[in-house]
Amino acid sequence: MTFEVCFYVEGIPVPKGRPRFRSFGKFVQTYTDNKTKDFEKTVAEAAAKAMGASEPLKTPLKVFLQFTMPIPASVTKKRLKSILDGMEVHTKKPDLDNLIKATLDGMSEIVFDNDSQIVNISATKKYGTHPQTDILVVEYLF
Repeated sequence: MTFEVCFYVEGIPVPKGRPRFRSFGKFVQTYTDNKTKDFEKTVAEAAAKAMGASEPLKTPLKVFLQFTMPIPASVTKKRLKSILDGMEVHTKKPDLDNLIKATLDGMSEIVFDNDSQIVNISATKKYGTHPQTDILVVEYLF
């Protein structure tokens, strides 16, 4: 039997931020910015709720992600119609790979032990009236 978990995270998807550095005398500390940490925490909470009492998966996985980005307030009526009809795709920042990384980091040790278990990933970003991240994780059994 194949295990799968499907859930969503409300709110604007946040990309993985670049590592930040601060120095203490001769020592340098690396840290993640608060916006990224907050998004990863939100993903973790939604993942934990979706997993319930299930343990993190230990098998190969397929992951499907859809990032719905907010429609800019400055769009014209003509462009808004084009966006809502699916004729215009989201090609602006944030980068898709950074959105994926932040989402996977939030699910780590909750949905799966390590993101190295992911053998197949499909991700898209689009405009929508309700910004959110839709997530489906499926065991990849041969």
